[in-house]
Amino acid sequence: MVCFVPFNNRNLDMSFFIFRSTVVLVDNLLDALKHFSLCTETLGCVYSSIFQSIHGNMIIWYGAWMKRTNENKELLSAALLSMLTNVSSMAILVDYRYFDAYAGESRDGSPAAKFSTGDIISMNAALLSDQETNNLPYACLALFKSYFVKMEGVLSGVCMKSQDAPRVACLYVWKSLQSCYSWILNSDCRQKMQSYVNDLSLDVKYDIFRVVYVNGDTVLKFPPFPNHGMIDNGGASTKSKEMEELQQKAPHINV
Repeated sequence: MVCFVPFNNRNLDMSFFIFRSTVVLVDNLLDALKHFSLCTETLGCVYSSIFQSIHGNMIIWYGAWMKRTNENKELLSAALLSMLTNVSSMAILVDYRYFDAYAGESRDGSPAAKFSTGDIISMNAALLSDQETNNLPYACLALFKSYFVKMEGVLSGVCMKSQDAPRVACLYVWKSLQSCYSWILNSDCRQKMQSYVNDLSLDVKYDIFRVVYVNGDTVLKFPPFPNHGMIDNGGASTKSKEMEELQQKAPHINV
């Protein structure tokens, strides 16, 4: 199966849930997140995937959703966080955010980054300390445009910006792990991006991941998840008309 990250934000909101594993053996954690992915389909998740850090203990869950209002998105977030209580004994949820894609390139001319289980992905993210000044999307796009043609072994890449913070991220799909290593060891992306924001404090991070799941993969085990139509609110559970709307399965969207 193939998963997609589109190059624009016309149809989809993209969410990333970042976990730091607290267990040595992560098989059960990955199984739980795979079933989490299955459950999100009834909330309108169109594409989902799990990335596992090759060198560290970070795991990222990616989900793409039909465009929705901010109020509807808050309901969705509450439902997802409620479902994720099942993994709290195996991982810490470090952060979660919604992003808009605003640029991308691919070697084969596709309008989206495509990847399957087993593929290599690199991600770099930058956060600006000044909430009032946000040149990061421009800096990220300028560097992306100048670098992509020179990146030997990259298949596709996409630029994304956070919907609620001066934060940007780039995701790249690679032919091989060796190609990814070669580029990262010889690039000067951090220094170049800093030059675009003058003396403002810029926090840049990157990591390399292996795709361990995409929606459509076979899932063998079935750990329980709470009813995704029930949102925990101070110990009380309620089910609203809005949640019923969320549970309507989204149609396939071509990107």
